[in-house]
Amino acid sequence: MLILSRKENEEILLGNDIKITVVSISKSGVKIGIEAPKNMMILRSELSNEIKAKNTEASKHASDENLTELSKKIEK
Repeated sequence: MLILSRKENEEILLGNDIKITVVSISKSGVKIGIEAPKNMMILRSELSNEIKAKNTEASKHASDENLTELSKKIEK
């Protein structure tokens, strides 16, 4: 993990397409702004973990018939 110190309004560049800006700093936290291509998904880690957990739970309840039907739709 790379750890950088930044002050308010300072930026970090990731490659050529992503810019992270420290918008504000307070006692309760840091606000950051992210500029990235529109096709890039950006999620908070807790939201990503929740989605993974829900997908795992949903897959436990999927029947073979549902999976076969989904597979046929994906092939089209």
